Amino acid sequence: MSAPDVTALLAELERSEPDIAEEARTAVEWLTGGEPLESVTQLDVCEFLWYTLPLKVGPLRPEGDHERLARSLGRLLQLGGLERYAALCVSPTTAQILRTYAREGEDAGTSAYQKALEATGVLPPDVPELQWSMIMGPEELGAHLACSAALELAIVAGEQIDRTALTRRWLTEPRAELGGDSWLNRVHGERLNRWVLGRGPARRELAQPFEVRLHAPVAPQPLPTLHKLLSLAAREGTLPLRLAPSPEALRLRELAERELGAIRREGARLTITEHGRRLLASPEAMWAAVTRLLLATGEHEFDVSAREAALMLLADGTLMSPAQLRERVAEVVGGEGWHPAAGMEDVAGPVADLVSQLTALGLAYSDELVVRMDRPGQLAALAALRAHALRPRKYVSSGRPAT
Repeated sequence: MSAPDVTALLAELERSEPDIAEEARTAVEWLTGGEPLESVTQLDVCEFLWYTLPLKVGPLRPEGDHERLARSLGRLLQLGGLERYAALCVSPTTAQILRTYAREGEDAGTSAYQKALEATGVLPPDVPELQWSMIMGPEELGAHLACSAALELAIVAGEQIDRTALTRRWLTEPRAELGGDSWLNRVHGERLNRWVLGRGPARRELAQPFEVRLHAPVAPQPLPTLHKLLSLAAREGTLPLRLAPSPEALRLRELAERELGAIRREGARLTITEHGRRLLASPEAMWAAVTRLLLATGEHEFDVSAREAALMLLADGTLMSPAQLRERVAEVVGGEGWHPAAGMEDVAGPVADLVSQLTALGLAYSDELVVRMDRPGQLAALAALRAHALRPRKYVSSGRPAT
């Protein structure tokens, strides 16, 4: 049975309780955005009551006004037969959150809202295939709402649910309402498109061919140099620090110790860590850890942009001199909005470090004349770019262009 028309409910409220009708109208317009009342979910109601109402609907109102608006909305929802949602409007939780905003400020109120929202059980969790963004595009928002509605229905039906399993199923299964597509594919497509179009023209031109190439996951590849180092450490228990002191071997040891945390120093020896043992036991985990490292987001975003451009330039096995690579990277990132504009000296450090990582891992060959990636290196570049393009969008404070 569909929910009654909002206009009819407001007319009834104006006749029976005219003192709250206008407040109910304000609240329901914010809640529905002009959509039918039957499209509203528990997540919509909670987010309106616990976030939108205190922060966007007259945030300077006296403390009791927001509670009054919530009660007025509750009365309208009750008239419409939406008893569960009406109960949320007058619940102690809602009253407490609104008072927290009024008395302790936005940060405390937002914290209380997030804690209460998680407790409802209708908030879709992060899953291995997808971490939800703080800033969602239309497709991701649609996926999030669909998964939340599925969780809500299961809870109302009294089912014992695994939230992660249900969310994964709703994201990955083909859906008739999407023409046989899946929500996960839609979200990935949206994120890839945003990644391609997000910055300057030179960067967009370079990234455009990768929008299609990065849709499919990249199969993990063997990493024999790293595997050999960790295997030796696991088999021998410890390794001397001066083991095979070639430049590539020293860089690999540094990478395994400081960047991957797979080995650690104990005096003058190197010992494999528990994390290192897990990587050694799982080629998939080793591949994921290494490819994430190529575009580690803990670095300054300018460095990440330079490394990203270098990976795109090398991903087809193109032979370039180190100087040519630096020049092309500078051209790409120089048009992305950084200030001051990037130059050859700015990109030299991150590009050289990336090439040294790839070389130490056996994924690239480099000398004074040429830098080249073979097939495993090209696949590593694609895997790193894909993971970076599909990462969740988060709020940033400063230091880089908007994406």
